[in-house]
Amino acid sequence: MAELTVEQTAIPGLLIIDLDVRGDNRGWFKENWQREKMIKLGLPDFGPVQNNVSFNATRGVTRGFHAEPWDKLISVAAGRIFGAWVDLREGPTFGTVVTVEHGPERAVFVPSGVGNAFQVLEPGTAYSYLVNDHWSAEARDSYKFVNLADPSLAVSWPIPLAEGELSEADQNHPVLADVQPFPARRTVIIGAGGQVGRALQRLLPDALALTRADCDLADPEALEKLDWRTVDTVINASAYTAVDAAETEDGRRQAWQVNVHAVGRLVEKARQHRLRLVHISSDYVFDGTRETHDETEPFSPLGVYGQTKAAGDALVATWPRHYLLRTSWVVGDGKNFVRTMASLADRGIAPAVIDDQHGRLTFAADLARAIVDLLAGDVPYGTYNVSCDGPVRTWADLAAAVYVARGRSADEVTRVSTEAYGEGKELAPRPRHSALDLTKAKAAGLTLPDGDRALATYMATLEPNGTS
Repeated sequence: MAELTVEQTAIPGLLIIDLDVRGDNRGWFKENWQREKMIKLGLPDFGPVQNNVSFNATRGVTRGFHAEPWDKLISVAAGRIFGAWVDLREGPTFGTVVTVEHGPERAVFVPSGVGNAFQVLEPGTAYSYLVNDHWSAEARDSYKFVNLADPSLAVSWPIPLAEGELSEADQNHPVLADVQPFPARRTVIIGAGGQVGRALQRLLPDALALTRADCDLADPEALEKLDWRTVDTVINASAYTAVDAAETEDGRRQAWQVNVHAVGRLVEKARQHRLRLVHISSDYVFDGTRETHDETEPFSPLGVYGQTKAAGDALVATWPRHYLLRTSWVVGDGKNFVRTMASLADRGIAPAVIDDQHGRLTFAADLARAIVDLLAGDVPYGTYNVSCDGPVRTWADLAAAVYVARGRSADEVTRVSTEAYGEGKELAPRPRHSALDLTKAKAAGLTLPDGDRALATYMATLEPNGTS
């Protein structure tokens, strides 16, 4: 009887699992795949959907190298094999080889893009593959193969290949030097044309950036047009954010389509392809009766926009591999509150600004940086509040600060109540308190700038009339 262990190898993601095999006079028993125990020891939660078995009648049967676009857990049900694996993924370990001899007492987790081969050492060997995608003729077109006898791999087969049983196809596979590597899986940014999306593009230049023209989440078929097999992370920076229009008949439908139904479809894609999912949420999921909001507060949205964001958040939470960033009062490229106030100040216009809604700004560049840091670090999945740190301000406070930065007087800003500002207007209800508790984000190592200093830095980038 052996202890269940998981061992890393020279090929990133290729794991050797020593199984707990229990035998007696009748034979043996083992847990070949035990999700809870193995995940705790470092095996990915790879979501198997198909089990294949290769029966090998004679000693010397040799199969491979085959690399498929899915992960697999291989094991021996009966007999013994000499296993060999070669990394065929783009990157510094391309061509790295690992070999292990084993029988039923061991299993190997083989990540997508790593070539798998084995040689049978005992007659009647049964070799099992537990895979996390369904086989299809279309998928086969993306397989990679390497010749078993390639001298550059220097595999010491226990039985000379000339004495073994090989298929004609395996004998004619190309050598490593002629193999085009599996491309590295990439990050996809949906909503790349928005304020946060543009900031993300600057930090993730190799990501696939999809604007609304490329992937309109209002279209139920939009996500079906992407090749998700090449993706490892999807960042949803897209949303229906017209808070007031969401209260109208057409706006309500659009808000639910983009913020809920499309998010649900995206979650299913993440689940199907084992993707990391990043989603951006809002302070509008709360009613604002509490002065600060932490990540555990129950939803209590006031209007349609907040209701749809809360429903989308609930869907995202059903997929464990998610980062949900809840934020407030976002400012970045394009039209925003700070630019509007700067333009009014430059034109000598004295605005009336709400003075009983409290919160903190979030600059798109800082939100994008938080996303990148979460993805790069060893940070637990879940919800994180992200905004500027420092004192809580009202919209009128921020407007006054902008006016002063433009060389005007803070007194030019007239402070009014929400009710006075909304008189005669069709406005959606808004939370009075939007400040987010940042304790969890700071504990995770995220850098959250002081709001007043961040505003001053942003103002320095604006030309006259609010342009940059």
